[in-house]
Amino acid sequence: MPRQVFFYDQPERFVAGTVGQPGARAFYLQASARGRITSVLLEKTQVAALAERIEEVLDEALRRSGGDASIPAAAPNDLLDTAPLDLPLEQEFRVGTMALAWDSVDACLVVEAQALVEEEEEEDAAEAAFTDDENGPDMLRVRLSGAMARVFAKRALDLVAAGRKPCPFCNLPLDPEGHLCPRANGYRR
Repeated sequence: MPRQVFFYDQPERFVAGTVGQPGARAFYLQASARGRITSVLLEKTQVAALAERIEEVLDEALRRSGGDASIPAAAPNDLLDTAPLDLPLEQEFRVGTMALAWDSVDACLVVEAQALVEEEEEEDAAEAAFTDDENGPDMLRVRLSGAMARVFAKRALDLVAAGRKPCPFCNLPLDPEGHLCPRANGYRR
């Protein structure tokens, strides 16, 4: 079956969002432009890893450019998107692997999310990915400006943190790997 690539170059909207209550939430990436919407399902840990890695890639691109790249150091408040996911919410696929790259020629971040591949199909898909662009897992490919990428990362990190219980001392979300509380004299949970 031929690969389906959902491509968005500077979409009107690219967000991470959830459906459900904390503890039972489903996480989605959603891109939209000109009335077209693509939604893919992924794990909470994938959302967190993607957002953190986006921040790292943007910081590195900014550093390498000597500060000349059109990448803001923080998400511009006027671009923050807190609206819910667009409807209808129809899942195209479940995300397996993701990739990021900074395109210094076009000054944009490229985000790729590939469909999860079953074990028996994995070997064939890996081989096809190197030999034939038309085969392989479905993919969402999005090209974002530096500002839009920062906004995506901020919203995604806030979304992941929103499901965590707050620290009783400082009210910051508790990190599952441990929380060093700044207000409780080094109290670690």
